[in-house]
Amino acid sequence: MSKQISLSEAASVVSDGALLALGGNALHRSPVAFVTELIRQGKKNLSVIKTAGALDVDLLATAKSLESVYGGYIGFEMFGLAQSYRKGVQNQEIVAHEHACASVIAGLRASIYGVPFQPINGFQGSELPELTGQIKYVDCPFTGKKTAVVPALRPDYTVIHVNIADEQGNAYIEGAVFEDLIMVRAAEKVIVTAEKIISSDSWTVRPQVPGFLVESVVLAEQGAVPGSCAPSYSIDKEAVIDYLKDPNSYLEKLKEAEIHV
Repeated sequence: MSKQISLSEAASVVSDGALLALGGNALHRSPVAFVTELIRQGKKNLSVIKTAGALDVDLLATAKSLESVYGGYIGFEMFGLAQSYRKGVQNQEIVAHEHACASVIAGLRASIYGVPFQPINGFQGSELPELTGQIKYVDCPFTGKKTAVVPALRPDYTVIHVNIADEQGNAYIEGAVFEDLIMVRAAEKVIVTAEKIISSDSWTVRPQVPGFLVESVVLAEQGAVPGSCAPSYSIDKEAVIDYLKDPNSYLEKLKEAEIHV
């Protein structure tokens, strides 16, 4: 049975206040088209899980659609800061549940394993646990030593952008998968957007995402633009700079742009 639906249909199932894990990393293979459609539909009070976010998170902040973020890094790498996200946090409009990238992954793994928290090492000497409350210490029942633990992160939806998918939701990522496969396994439901959709009997590579985990699949050509989706296209540096110069103006143009539905 085909799971392929339109971009607008896929975004419509996300309710206000949902917790979303967004795949990709910074400006690389993030589901920008899906995020833009959420904004077009006026979604509000969304929370996002992301190890390293950029335009996807900042667009939601610009649109006033973002309530909180569980993230290790939000920024535009060599281009500069995530201005809208930073302002939202400073103005107490967005709650920053600050993590290290590794602790985001640990929280997702706890969800996969069906346990309430996951032990993690490496926070000795860090003030992050005390500052954010996302990392606690427990006495290890085996060694008696203080051990850092991270609460489980279970997204309502994981949304990833991939190179190829079929109509049954099987999906293939060319190159680095980042945390996408972990996010897929941790979520209640999964939405895949894809540069290309093929028939299920024409695979020449083995998909990393099995279709039985996927709720719906969407054709979204150039769905990570202005970010990259290797090897199809690289970062559109001029577009990123234009966004950072005037996020609100860029967002309005993006909302009005022609999209594949």
